[in-house]
Amino acid sequence: MNTIPSIFNKTLPSYTVVGGRDIGFSGSRGFHENRGSTGLSAILLNRGRAFSRRNLFYDLEKTGFDTIISIEPFPPAYDVEELAAQFPFVRFILLQQPLSFGEQINLAVSELDTPLFFVLWNDLKFVAGGSARRMAERLLCSDNGSGENEAHYKRFCTVPVIQTSRFVTLPTLMVPALQHKKIRTLFLGPTSEGLLSLYPFDGIGIYDRSRFIRLGGFDGTIKSSYWQLMDLGFRAYLWGEEISSTQTLKLSYETTIPAEENTDGTDYKRFYLKNLAPVFQGDCARLPVRRFPGFLLRTGGGISRSWEDFSESRRWVYDNRFRWQYAPKTVINRWDPVSAEEQFFPGNGRY
Repeated sequence: MNTIPSIFNKTLPSYTVVGGRDIGFSGSRGFHENRGSTGLSAILLNRGRAFSRRNLFYDLEKTGFDTIISIEPFPPAYDVEELAAQFPFVRFILLQQPLSFGEQINLAVSELDTPLFFVLWNDLKFVAGGSARRMAERLLCSDNGSGENEAHYKRFCTVPVIQTSRFVTLPTLMVPALQHKKIRTLFLGPTSEGLLSLYPFDGIGIYDRSRFIRLGGFDGTIKSSYWQLMDLGFRAYLWGEEISSTQTLKLSYETTIPAEENTDGTDYKRFYLKNLAPVFQGDCARLPVRRFPGFLLRTGGGISRSWEDFSESRRWVYDNRFRWQYAPKTVINRWDPVSAEEQFFPGNGRY
């Protein structure tokens, strides 16, 4: 069985970096010269190879990100060397093996040193938002009088408004609802500033790097992007962090909206044991043995393998027991259940 990671990127996969390292990110047309650090970098994920990235690279350069990292699909495209020569400010990461969505982001974060990073896809374009410096400034907390020089940001992750290619706003705020001991995902439209989301839709958002690392990043033992996002988002709220939306930043898909693959299976079992099964009392959490019979009945599978999974999760919860600040029901109850029934688009049921 794969061990649940307790340390962020303890073991990195093999990869190669092309371009972007020793040129000072000055850019082929000089947009970055003498601009100083903005504190915000971009991580570009690639959804297939049917999308031309040249225009997006131009836009990212003009926006002024400190670092731009493009995670290349495995095997890498034939034109990587050509792109690296044309866009020397982009750091291309060539994978030596296929990696899940979350593992790709974890790897890119290990290559960054800016306090914020923006996860994007190659089929997106900017509609509104301003420069990278302006994006980062909007997320800064006001001076708390501590006298510290280190920047502090408002939240773990900020999600933008996302539209279709025809500029129709999508209901991309993810909302948990508990019904008959099952959790399901509902979808809310971003109608005002600061609305909460359980996780960033499609992973798109501006993340606080230090918080991301403290949370452990994405769980690489979970392979489904849906359950990776559910796991990181729910863990963030359980451990006292927050994900919310902004009206000042808008993106649009150039093609079909990606579908979420949220079927049950091994990935869901891992999510359930790490996030819903633990009991939070006093100042710590635990996964009591009395939870095992219910887990076995709900998820099926052999007793021996189920107990192995349960025991591994118990150890992980114990190692992180003092990180908990809320119980699962408290997290779910942050969203108004009446509004959930009347306004949200329902997703599939989950245990």
